[in-house]
Amino acid sequence: VQLVESGGGSVQAGGSLRLSCATSGFTFDDFHYGWFRQAPGKELEGVACLKASGGNVYYGDSVKGRFTISSDNPKATVYLQMDSLKREDTAVYYCAGGFFPGDFGSGDGCHRGYFGSWGQGTQVTVSA
Repeated sequence: VQLVESGGGSVQAGGSLRLSCATSGFTFDDFHYGWFRQAPGKELEGVACLKASGGNVYYGDSVKGRFTISSDNPKATVYLQMDSLKREDTAVYYCAGGFFPGDFGSGDGCHRGYFGSWGQGTQVTVSA
């Protein structure tokens, strides 16, 4: 099982970045995926989660309306499109794979406890 993030970097506030998470070693469609982030001195935060099979997605309150999670199942890749970036979005972003039996639309499930496979992380830095 392998998840490899890419696409991080430095951008000015108001700009955009797209993160990619290439997966391998398992059946992509059977699992759920999430993007998490951790800023210095802060706890890991669930940013966005989805099921590869479809259904509702979850977005954290701080990114709603600005970030979009999506998947390309034939490519076994998950994306996070980040628009209107703010300085407070600065963090290491992690892609994770796992299984949540409920509905991400309920507001639950985008939590590290449901995700057992993690990428190495990619740094996103937003400057003023």
